[in-house]
Amino acid sequence: MADTRTEEALDPELACPIAPVVDLVFSRWTTPILWTLHEYGRQRFVELQRRIGTITPKVLTQRLRQMERDGLVVRTYHPEVPPRVEYEISDLGRSLAPLFAALAEWSAENLEKVEQARRAHDAGG
Repeated sequence: MADTRTEEALDPELACPIAPVVDLVFSRWTTPILWTLHEYGRQRFVELQRRIGTITPKVLTQRLRQMERDGLVVRTYHPEVPPRVEYEISDLGRSLAPLFAALAEWSAENLEKVEQARRAHDAGG
């Protein structure tokens, strides 16, 4: 019988099966983009950028392309003059809503405790 502990130590996905999900969902801009699309529905690029605020057009374009590739966002091109492109959260992206709700609840209940722990640590006690 093989010792799976050695395999787990070599493969981070076996050691922490949620690591790929964390990498996918919690990269720098993915969460704000998904949250905004979930809250406000289908949006054009400029609307999305305005609602997120501090994201650059280049980074928003890169993230949207990656999220479309990952199946989290749907891009719809309308061949009008001028062309119109809209983005919306996919069913797969929407399936993350309970995860975001749980994190929002955890944040409301625990973020102050985290801040208190940081202050205590920084004060040396």
